[in-house]
Amino acid sequence: MHVPDGFFDVPVSVGAGVLAAAGVAASLRGAKRELDDRTAPMAGLVAAFVFAAQMLNFPVAAGTSGHLLGGALAAILVGPYTAVLCVTVVLLVQGFFFADGGLTALGVNITLMAIVTAVVGWAVFRLITRGAPRGRPALVAASFVAALVSVPASALVFTVLFWLGGTAPIELGSVAAAMGGVHLLIGIGEGLITALTVSSVLAVRPDLVYGARGMTKALTLRTAEGEVQVGSAAPEAPSAGIGLRPVLVGGAIVAVLLAGVFSFYASSAPDGLEKVAADKGLSAQEKPHAVEDGPLADYAVKGVENERLSGGLAGVVGVALTVVAGGGVFYVIRRRGRDSDGMTPAGAQ
Repeated sequence: MHVPDGFFDVPVSVGAGVLAAAGVAASLRGAKRELDDRTAPMAGLVAAFVFAAQMLNFPVAAGTSGHLLGGALAAILVGPYTAVLCVTVVLLVQGFFFADGGLTALGVNITLMAIVTAVVGWAVFRLITRGAPRGRPALVAASFVAALVSVPASALVFTVLFWLGGTAPIELGSVAAAMGGVHLLIGIGEGLITALTVSSVLAVRPDLVYGARGMTKALTLRTAEGEVQVGSAAPEAPSAGIGLRPVLVGGAIVAVLLAGVFSFYASSAPDGLEKVAADKGLSAQEKPHAVEDGPLADYAVKGVENERLSGGLAGVVGVALTVVAGGGVFYVIRRRGRDSDGMTPAGAQ
């Protein structure tokens, strides 16, 4: 749902920009409470994974595809404030390097894809887990529903913004029905990807899932002498099994494979917003992107003739850019969080 330049008038674009800036500023403050020595590097990995997964469009209906938005997934893995920053980093990399999502529409895209999805996804997740039994199945189910709901919620906010300042004379009900219908289908795909990812991390390192803190059960073994509890019921404590570094390295490899290899096999059909815009005549309002002639525009490396190699290299570069940008932001936030708490940074004497 990357909104290009030209879909919204100046007042709505500016207003969304102000809202996005306020949301990012609040998230910068809130992320200090979420990030620690485990979640800070994890957040950089989550941003890279979201970037890579967004390159894999999946078919949802005849002539229409969808892709991960990632706000709900990031909120469950690293916390809602950090999630807003993760997706914002992704959108900045996509907009300035890959000509994906308009630069004048950056505020709209951050509002729709970062703020709305993270806030709605986290709210739904917490609502479900509050009354659900503790354990991995409930967490995975809540992740699926939270992610599913976050996508049509984002489409609904798009419809409201279009009502306030859309540049095409299209009936509001028509836009709402088209956006809501296709993005409900996309939400199912979002839910499946989110549930699978959260389940995988829970199986390896439950302490790395922010939304699982205090929600998982300790492993209980039945022996001849009775039941023996293994591990801690609170995943805030680091797991005694696999270390953090293998998780980060493994996750980075997955992101590189998704962006550099599997993205070539993604659906070439237009995504939900592109399809609605084409069907309703809104695409005629799209303006040329400021970096449409850039070296990585449209996820292809300029000068590389082989389509598969060009797209794969662009994906790998995008993952690297996202890791560097996100990792730097989260490292600085973590350092400032330590300083404000009066703690000595790691390695200081």
